[in-house]
Amino acid sequence: MLRIALLCGLLSVNTLVSAEAEPFNRVDFQVEAVREVANDLLTASMTVEIQDKQPGHVARQINAALNDALKKTSAFSTVKASSGNQRTYPVYGKNNQIDAWRGHGEIRLESRDFKAASELIMQLQATLQLGGVQFTIAPDTRAQTENALITEAIKAFRARAETIRTAVGAQSYKTVHISINNGGVPPHYPVQMMRGAAMAEAAVPAPEFAGGESRMTVQISGTIETQ
Repeated sequence: MLRIALLCGLLSVNTLVSAEAEPFNRVDFQVEAVREVANDLLTASMTVEIQDKQPGHVARQINAALNDALKKTSAFSTVKASSGNQRTYPVYGKNNQIDAWRGHGEIRLESRDFKAASELIMQLQATLQLGGVQFTIAPDTRAQTENALITEAIKAFRARAETIRTAVGAQSYKTVHISINNGGVPPHYPVQMMRGAAMAEAAVPAPEFAGGESRMTVQISGTIETQ
């Protein structure tokens, strides 16, 4: 009888512990904080293409054009320039024979000073083509904004949790799980390419760039347990 009583007692204790371990009154929900942020970083590509019968002539002309462009860029302290893709490839004619050689060179510009970048692009378009322009949020601006949005989202999460607690008539709640997700894809504003020869025929004013805005979002999803 004693053994049976002990087994029954252990069974009752295990059942009680299991019941206490099971989750109850748990609520899953999500909140978000959103902000429109001005795009403060411009990136642009300037390209040159040369075709000639001799690959050496192609390389020399491309190098001369890119070196001249980099020299002009050095006068703009607020614009960062870097070398991009550069390649030479054959152009085939009749009977699959090499008829000429074509080369492609590129430099990339990056700046927060839209006015200076616009002036430089205008100068470079005398000999280079504008491959494209993109406006995004600078990394440090993005990090600062994300931190602010996380703070806002956590406050919203706590406020929603308190609303839920009051609605169900609970005395308190505890956070069981929380996850943070940030997102937001910056827009891309392409600019039509214009050949240097066409630009050289007439005086063209510097382009006026408007960076626009990007929407940044921080979402917080989590689980609370009311008590």
